[in-house]
Amino acid sequence: MDVKNSSDVAMNKAQLLHTESIIFDGLVIAKWNRELFEDMAKGGLTAANCTVSVWEGFQATINNIVEFNQFFNNNADLIMPVKTTADILAAKSQAKTGIILGFQNANAFEDQIGYVEIFKKLGVGIVQMAYNTQNLVGTGCYERDGGLSGFGLEIVAEMNRVGIMCDLSHVGPQTSTEVIVASNKPVCYSHCLPLGLKDHPRNKSDEELRFIADHGGFIGVTMFTPFLKKGVDSTIYDYLEAIDYIINIAGEDNVGIGTDFTQGHNQDFFEMLTHDKGYARRLTRFGKIINPKGIRTIGEFPNLTHTMLALGWSEKRVKKVMGDNWLRVLKDVWGE
Repeated sequence: MDVKNSSDVAMNKAQLLHTESIIFDGLVIAKWNRELFEDMAKGGLTAANCTVSVWEGFQATINNIVEFNQFFNNNADLIMPVKTTADILAAKSQAKTGIILGFQNANAFEDQIGYVEIFKKLGVGIVQMAYNTQNLVGTGCYERDGGLSGFGLEIVAEMNRVGIMCDLSHVGPQTSTEVIVASNKPVCYSHCLPLGLKDHPRNKSDEELRFIADHGGFIGVTMFTPFLKKGVDSTIYDYLEAIDYIINIAGEDNVGIGTDFTQGHNQDFFEMLTHDKGYARRLTRFGKIINPKGIRTIGEFPNLTHTMLALGWSEKRVKKVMGDNWLRVLKDVWGE
C-alpha cells in the first residue's frame, strides 16, 4: 500500500471512530449563534457544557437562560437541551448537539440556597464554585485562598442533593480541596492544564490532579493556549501532550476534553473575563487568543480523534477521553 492510500485508510478509520463515538466538550464559552451551532455539527459534537453565567447574579443569569431557550427554539435542527445522560444519547441518535447549561461562578445563587434547585430545573448541570476571586462560597485562584465558607458547605450539599456537578477549574487550591472532601458526588476540573508543563495560576499541580482523581473526581483538559507550554505557538500535539501528562497522573478513566472554546468573541469579552466582577481590578492578561494549530475551531474536532490514533492511542482510550468518561461521571452526579 502506498503512502497516500495508507493515509486515506487512517483518515477514514479516524472519521468512522469519531462518528461512532460520544464526543463531549466539558467547557464551551463561545459566542452563541447559529454559525457556532453549525460548527458544532461540523465537528460532530454530541454534547457540551455551555457557560451562561460568569459574573452575573440571579436575574442576569435568568435572562441569559431565557436567551438560550430562544436558541433552542430557533435552532432545533442543530441543538437540544440536556438534563440527563439519556438526553446526551438522544442527541447522538438525532445527530444534534446536546447543550448542558453551566455556570463558571456560584455568584448566580447569591445568598439563596433555594436557587440551586431552581437552576437545576432550568437545565443547569455543572456549576463552578468561584471564578478567579472570592464569592460567598469560596475563593478563586487569583487571590489569597480562605477555603470553603460555611455557606459554601451548604451549597455543595445542595448541589449534591439536586444533581449539579461541582466544578473547580478557576477555584483556589484550598477551596478546591475542601469541596472535594465535602462532596459526596464526583467533582471536576472541567477545563484545566497541568502546572508541571507550564507555571500559571490557572494550572493544577500534580498533587491537585492526583487528589481529585483519588477522590473519584474528574479532569477535563483545556486547550486555551495562554495556559499551554508553548502559548500561541501550540499545536494539537502540544494539547495531546498535556492530556497524556494528566492521564499518567490521574488514569485514563478520569480524564476528558474541556476545550474552553471562546470562538467568535472579541477583545471586549476577554476584558470582561480578566477583571474582577467583570469591570473592577485587573486579574490577568491573555494577550493574543488563538487555539492550537490543528484545532482552531469546534468544527475541527475530528482532528483530535485522528491525531490520537496517529499517536498510537487505542480506540478504547480515544472513546473514553473523547466522551465516554464524561458520560459516566455525569450519570454518577445527575443520577440519570
